[in-house]
Amino acid sequence: MDQPPNTPLPPLGSIRGRGTSLNPAGRFDRLSLHVLPSHLGDLANDAPNGRQLPTSVQPDDSRSVINRVDSPDLSFNWTLNPYRGCEHGCIYCYARPGHEYLGLSSGLDFETRLFAKHDAPDLLRRELARPAWRGEPIVLSGVTDPYQPIERDLRITRRCLEVCRDFRQPVALITKNRLIERDADLLADLARDHAAAAAISLTSLDPHLAAIMEPRASAPRDRLAAIRALADAGVPVTVMTAPIIPRINDHEIPALLRAAADAGASSAAYITLRLPYQIKDLFVDWLRRHFPDRADAVLNALRQIHGGALYRASFGLRQRGSGPLAAQIRSLHRAFAATYNLDRPRPPLRSAAFRKPDDQPSLFAP
Repeated sequence: MDQPPNTPLPPLGSIRGRGTSLNPAGRFDRLSLHVLPSHLGDLANDAPNGRQLPTSVQPDDSRSVINRVDSPDLSFNWTLNPYRGCEHGCIYCYARPGHEYLGLSSGLDFETRLFAKHDAPDLLRRELARPAWRGEPIVLSGVTDPYQPIERDLRITRRCLEVCRDFRQPVALITKNRLIERDADLLADLARDHAAAAAISLTSLDPHLAAIMEPRASAPRDRLAAIRALADAGVPVTVMTAPIIPRINDHEIPALLRAAADAGASSAAYITLRLPYQIKDLFVDWLRRHFPDRADAVLNALRQIHGGALYRASFGLRQRGSGPLAAQIRSLHRAFAATYNLDRPRPPLRSAAFRKPDDQPSLFAP
């Protein structure tokens, strides 16, 4: 099929619907293989609409699902990840290096070779029923999106939420997919006990920018609709303007906060771009392909925030950075959060209603 008039061709080497066209070797691999850019260009020229790469999903045989988090940068102690990898394909995702522990790449592998924890609801039920568990809040998710596209069919997140409902287990969810609206009934039920909250990531109101940064995530208007649906259901919603990328979306902070407030968000937070390990190479490649006119300015701005490097991983600095530019971003976000009444802290999740229902079925029952 011919392309519509004036439709630009994808950059050489791009893969349609994917955040990156690179698949670098993991930092644990002893052998590194690299594809020459000229070869990627030849492939792209052979398929002017962009190459496609299917998503594969394999079962994850983890025997536990509640993970302890020990980070002074975070306000929660426990997470649950129904999946490994994420089909959203966000170029900036700090979770990408986690795939390297599986012998895979943080590039295309992370967004195309996914793992699903089909037993997660049963494992969660068993772990919540343990005598030592006292209903501490759990966050879905730390290193994946619980509402990425495969959740529509697999429904692992929803089944985990059904377990949380049965136990009155406090839970918070972080996503950039409108699919969370599907589970508003469960979240509203828990919210009546102050046991549910959501955070919706909103990085840009420009659908073109959002599409190249987060190719398989919901469009900005759909994320705003999700905020509205959850707020109307009585679920507290935080808007996460994250990540803030200097010279790319930092100028949108006032508009993002206003749109989120109008949609019903009750609080706001942000994180500046994080580029651990090989993500630096993925991001620089993406930046030079999509924004060649300002790539150097963006990289120089990141170096200002991170003391001359593209990223610093130390606690206290990795999420916000330091220096005049970091302070400027912080002040801008703080000022407009106050303007739109989003500077109020989100009420803490409560465990008062947590219970252990009788006759819990065994995960290993026949």
